[in-house]
Amino acid sequence: MKYNRAYLPIIIAVALAIGILVGFYMPHPQSGLYTNFPPSSDKLSRILDIIESDYVDTVNRNDLIEAAIPVMLRKLDPHSVYIPARDLAQANEPLQGNFDGIGVTFQMLTDTVQIISTISGGPSEKAGIIPGDKIIYVNDSVVAGKSIPDEDVVKMLKGPRGTRVDLKIERKGANELLPFAIVRDKIPLYSIDVSYMMSDDVGYMKISNFALTTHDEFTKGLRELKSQGMKKLILDLRGNSGGVMDAATMIADEFLPEGKLIVFTMGKSKPRQDIKATADGEFETGELVILIDEWSASASEILAGAVQDNDRGTIIGRRSFGKGLVQEPIMFRDGSGMRLTIARYYTPTGRSIQKPYNQGIDKYYEDLGNRYMHGEFLQADSIHMTDSVAYKTPGGKTVYGGGGIMPDIFIPIDTTGITDYFIAVRNAGLIPKYALKYTDDNRETLKKYHDLKSLDQWLSGQNITQKFISYAKENGVAPNAKQIKISENIIYVQVKAYIARNMLDNKGFYPLWGQLDKTLLEAFSYIEKN
Repeated sequence: MKYNRAYLPIIIAVALAIGILVGFYMPHPQSGLYTNFPPSSDKLSRILDIIESDYVDTVNRNDLIEAAIPVMLRKLDPHSVYIPARDLAQANEPLQGNFDGIGVTFQMLTDTVQIISTISGGPSEKAGIIPGDKIIYVNDSVVAGKSIPDEDVVKMLKGPRGTRVDLKIERKGANELLPFAIVRDKIPLYSIDVSYMMSDDVGYMKISNFALTTHDEFTKGLRELKSQGMKKLILDLRGNSGGVMDAATMIADEFLPEGKLIVFTMGKSKPRQDIKATADGEFETGELVILIDEWSASASEILAGAVQDNDRGTIIGRRSFGKGLVQEPIMFRDGSGMRLTIARYYTPTGRSIQKPYNQGIDKYYEDLGNRYMHGEFLQADSIHMTDSVAYKTPGGKTVYGGGGIMPDIFIPIDTTGITDYFIAVRNAGLIPKYALKYTDDNRETLKKYHDLKSLDQWLSGQNITQKFISYAKENGVAPNAKQIKISENIIYVQVKAYIARNMLDNKGFYPLWGQLDKTLLEAFSYIEKN
């Protein structure tokens, strides 16, 4: 009998599912030890054994397992995933809120690794590394002038805590390379990008993901803003793909009075579990706006849904991603892991915001592209929710389930100032590259300005736009006077923002970038009036 080879990965994948459950190993079927397994398990296990013993070439059983498990999980849902042992630590870093490394941020400048900043109190700062330094050697390997991908540089610099990495640094003013021996340590990963005051009483905070440390970061940032006079808060969840569910529910708890339902979960083998607010939230009464977009997912949607369904605040932006599935981490003895979907979550009014995935993973992730093509990013009335059932909040507001959180106030994507010239310089990465070069060339002068206001005032008189246009021309993008006039403000503000980031980190970057952020500006105007 002939077999269709296309079905082999699926057959192997199902077989391996049984292998996982019994510890990645099954004895030979002739051993007589299969009598306790159901017939299907016996059959699938035999397929694996036959492949291993009779296939024309030698095969590695573990390699087959590693290749086939992801194929099997793709048949379940888009968010059940297998993580090989070699990738598990890196995959968990954003959730844990830390990693082992030397504590720097860097950017490639003309094929050279240049330090942008050092983490305060981290190994590099303690060793004497400073912003502007260029890494020429990592241990005995030359990394300058080789166009090494960023991720490969990261792998060379990261490593277990307590291990040593030797660097040779080029520094302006030094006649020879400077050697540094750095002992790696635990480095914090911050999930709150920035918090600052937009006006005397309006605070802004941006959460990039939800990790084990996020709630602590949030309460610290919130208290600092309140100490500066904050009475109203804009919480930015745009681009936040989620993470640790508990972090999102604990932040929701800070906004809601005791007893209010935040979220509930249910699954085939998981009975309903309600998560409710406790007493003494940090910000239960002040005016609250939450910003979301098409990349806000999972834990972000839990937080936005809890605020919306309890009539606690206003959601502004565009429809969120639509992920309403809960994953449970499962660890295996070989160091690998699996995140398996075990329940759905529901917002307080009872709506599931999970978008359909019954047409396969590829179609699932094509959804955002389809939304864009259908005009949803530009017009609210182009949005088609998959669940037509209306839900009512306690205050009488109508909300819908299926396919994401629909904002209370829709803000279309902003295309103002976008030209072919701007797209060309953006796609070539010339704006951050020029900002880094400008920073490097003028670092001693820029160091004199310790706050954003004074730095911005100085930059405003430096003819930055014209200097950038010349730089872009030297790097292959010819000027176009008509298009430059249209895009001039975007280029000017973005260059200044990146320079400010190089000197003042995110507290320099985001306030300037916000001058171009239509959604944020609309939210600020709205909250100021309320």
